[in-house]
Amino acid sequence: MSTSYISPKFPATKDSLHAELKKRVQAYFDEKGIDATGTSGLFTKAILMILALIAVYIHIVFFTPIWWLALIECVVMGGLVAAIGFNVMHDGSHGSFSTNKWLNKIAASSISLLGANRFMWKMKHVMIHHTFTNVDGVDDDIEVGGLMRMAPTQKKYGLHKFQHIYFWALYMLLYVFWIFFTDYKKYFSQKIGSVPLKKMELKDHIEFWVVKVYHAAVFVVLPIALLGWVKWLVGFLVMTMFAGFVLSIVFQLAHTVEHTDFPVVDDQNKLPDEFAAHQIKTTANFATKNKLISWLVGGLNFQIEHHLFPKISHVHYPAISEIVKNVCAEFHLQYIEYPTMRRAVLAHVHFLRDMGRA
Repeated sequence: MSTSYISPKFPATKDSLHAELKKRVQAYFDEKGIDATGTSGLFTKAILMILALIAVYIHIVFFTPIWWLALIECVVMGGLVAAIGFNVMHDGSHGSFSTNKWLNKIAASSISLLGANRFMWKMKHVMIHHTFTNVDGVDDDIEVGGLMRMAPTQKKYGLHKFQHIYFWALYMLLYVFWIFFTDYKKYFSQKIGSVPLKKMELKDHIEFWVVKVYHAAVFVVLPIALLGWVKWLVGFLVMTMFAGFVLSIVFQLAHTVEHTDFPVVDDQNKLPDEFAAHQIKTTANFATKNKLISWLVGGLNFQIEHHLFPKISHVHYPAISEIVKNVCAEFHLQYIEYPTMRRAVLAHVHFLRDMGRA
């Protein structure tokens, strides 16, 4: 990275919360005698989801079902795009999908199947977001430009008083915007927000363009050639808007809800809390008792556990969440959790409303 950019620093502490958490969670895995990575159930789910996406795509494009069935299948395809991102790509990008490095790389590369760039995602999500969560000016996940105010330190405009109403429409555009704009913006500016990209090697440049050409050919050119412009446009918008909304809302419920913190650095560019406390204060869980939601979103409703232990597969989060809760209680830290997804969505709406009025 460029030497002109200086990352915020975390303070050193004598009694490390992070060390205590790691010790207790490792004791759990040692006691159970299991790996912290994915299980055979996760591998099976990954294969089924990818095969389902391919099958639905083939049926829509090559067999052209009746319009109402085609629209339903486009919604299903959008859901599968999000589900593969949550369950396969996400764990793979963190190296928690498998003990095998190549399987992790393959899982992480499923982002290419969806048309996004693996290099940009790793830099934006794994390196920046997971370190400087909710830090305005660094965490690109809370940067939506002037259209929305996602942190107390961001400038407020008049339209923000309505953002808790119109956010639904903007979230639907996330996926198509990501594929056709933000990846390119990062590539040509060589920045993610204010943070310079790591130097891209030749293979990274090649992968970027190969994936973009593949995605345009498979999801734009071929469907237009076989189905026509109007049918493609309707189906493509239905698929991408459903995928965009699901991706957006799941990630936003983790950090931009009531009670989550938005730390600000001091005069010495130092954050107020050590790493683990920072992650706990800036993150929230939701619907952790709902097994169907947990299965569909790849455990991303256990975001506190994920931010503390990104290299542990999401299949283990329900078990280690009790450990994390106990440690939070001992260290007098609020463990932010919403019992249902509905409650979490309301907390997000209230947060957006407050940001628009503050």
